[in-house]
Amino acid sequence: MSVIVVFLAVIAVIAGWWLSQQQLMAKPWLNVNSIGDIPARNEPSVPLAQVGLGVFLVVAGCLFALLVSAYFMRVEIGPSNGVVLRSMPIPAMLWVNTGVLVLSSIALQCADIAVRRGQRDVMRDALLLGAVSALVFLAGQILVWWQLVDAGYFAAGNPANAFFYLLTGMHGLHVAGGLIAIGRTVAKVWHDMPTARLRVNVRLCTIYWHFLLLIWLIVLALLTGWADDAIVICRAWVI
Repeated sequence: MSVIVVFLAVIAVIAGWWLSQQQLMAKPWLNVNSIGDIPARNEPSVPLAQVGLGVFLVVAGCLFALLVSAYFMRVEIGPSNGVVLRSMPIPAMLWVNTGVLVLSSIALQCADIAVRRGQRDVMRDALLLGAVSALVFLAGQILVWWQLVDAGYFAAGNPANAFFYLLTGMHGLHVAGGLIAIGRTVAKVWHDMPTARLRVNVRLCTIYWHFLLLIWLIVLALLTGWADDAIVICRAWVI
């Protein structure tokens, strides 16, 4: 339970900070100097898609928090029916995949900067680099699964194996969903949509990609055992 509280608290802080940057509580009528300064009612300051993405990220973050919490609860139970929880080996390819995902996130950030500066060609190339890097990441994850299965680490062999495949598979599905969004944005670029109208699309893809990178780093810390000490400290604070 303490793990759930810690993860939800972190997600709540991040969500609160993000929403505070969107000026959802702004009162523009208090800052009006003339009639011409009154914003049009049919042009909301925050796109609905951006608010929807924020809600989705909170839900997805809670899902991963519950999965991580279930993992630690299983660890606390110890041997059950003679089955001992044994951590899986971490293939070297997993570190390569992490670097590729970092590159993909950086590429999306570059695309976001480029679209704000009106650099359409740079934005297009950065989006393509981010999409290709994401595809390489997914291919690398499938290769990691194949290596582990070939070595005899099946999901049914040990609870730790099942959690490994569940967490990495769930994250991979979210990456695949993000690829669809990037693909639609690239298609809009090729169809000569005005750069100003692309800003929201690129911004949403960038935020989502940074979220995926954050979740992956947390999952990686869990799978490698780096999160154990942090969880112990967090539990001491909560208790």
